[in-house]
Amino acid sequence: MRLTVIGTGYLGATHAACMAELGHEVLGVDVDPDKVAALQAGRVPFHEPGLPELIAKHTASGRLRFTTDYAAAGAFGEVHFVCVGTPQRKGSEGADLTYVDAAFAAIAEHAAEGALLVGKSTVPVGTAQRLAAAHEGVEVAWNPEFLREGFAVEDTLRPDRLVFGVRSSHAETILRQVYAPVLDAGTPLVTADFPTAELVKTAANAFLATKISFINAMAEVCEAAGGDVGVLAEAIGYDDRIGRKFLRAGIGFGGGCLPKDIRAFAHRAGELGVSLDFLREVDAINMRRRDKVVDVARELCGGSVLGARIAVLGAAFKPDSDDIRDSPALNVAARLRLDGADVTVYDPEALDNARKAFPLLGYAMSAEEALQGAELVLHLTEWPQFREIDPERAAQLVARPVIVDGRGALDAGSWTAAGWYFRALGRPAPAGERSPRGL
Repeated sequence: MRLTVIGTGYLGATHAACMAELGHEVLGVDVDPDKVAALQAGRVPFHEPGLPELIAKHTASGRLRFTTDYAAAGAFGEVHFVCVGTPQRKGSEGADLTYVDAAFAAIAEHAAEGALLVGKSTVPVGTAQRLAAAHEGVEVAWNPEFLREGFAVEDTLRPDRLVFGVRSSHAETILRQVYAPVLDAGTPLVTADFPTAELVKTAANAFLATKISFINAMAEVCEAAGGDVGVLAEAIGYDDRIGRKFLRAGIGFGGGCLPKDIRAFAHRAGELGVSLDFLREVDAINMRRRDKVVDVARELCGGSVLGARIAVLGAAFKPDSDDIRDSPALNVAARLRLDGADVTVYDPEALDNARKAFPLLGYAMSAEEALQGAELVLHLTEWPQFREIDPERAAQLVARPVIVDGRGALDAGSWTAAGWYFRALGRPAPAGERSPRGL
């Protein structure tokens, strides 16, 4: 089939490349000519494992092309996927639908009569119905995305489920044809009405955020009571009604989805007369974990970080990504810098983005460079490279072997054996560990 993908950011570029991989002819559309030129040349302007190879493969073959021309897109595509962003509205917790509305209007103006316009953006419930009413000459469907940054290609080609929000058998038939290879592989399909399809994504994000904040709330209790949240998470995770995923306590979640999506969900529910105030507490718990890391840093520096040299391992909000949107690591680093610390940040992929957003922070080109002379090390993004650091070698580089594991991902035993004062959120200090003031 011939498909267009409107918006070539993280979601759109991934969807376009993966649709080409499934055998379709794909035209990606964006208003940014520089982004279009880069993608057409096979260059991806963000980090996502496996995506550059797919983009290069299918632009070279001609199966995937990019343009700024909506008229050409309307004439080209049988199905048009809208994949633009829905950021948080300024001055409000609600979602900003400016880009979604503009994209639907632009492609609907040029699409053939009866063409299928498929929304993939995360939107407040009721958006699909409103857009369908506004563009009666075309048919609207909703097909929410469930991508994890770092696994987006896998999640598109081999998803754990597909959801079609449709109002006609014709729309469902077309979407089944689009995703035929995925469905043939046994992927579960849920066919729903518009409101339910929209709610699937927001409800899923709300649940994941709640699970993360739950274990971080338990970390707060463990810190107060002397318990170990790691052991607690292991024990409750054996219950298959709970499961072990998303039960690693730490500095909390960030990124361009979970924080703004749970706020927008609670806001939209309020507009509908339904209280989801528990999501505001989920958000508050999440933000408190950043406060906790800052407080621990001050404590380990004798009450003030003024003049302290601090190494921050991590800038991206999660590993396998260069996305720094609402990054807990950079939020903590910037706050410590404002408190007078000399902060040096290292990240395997996100340094360029971090420099642009936080130019006053210091940056290193390697973990070893960041550690050099540090009085405190903060591990704030769980890149596998950081788990592979040799604690004994690292101890030779720093001024004081003191580390805070903000992600609960490091081996406390190997660090303490190498002479480090090791602190992990929600866990007691290992027996016999020395105070950093005694180092």
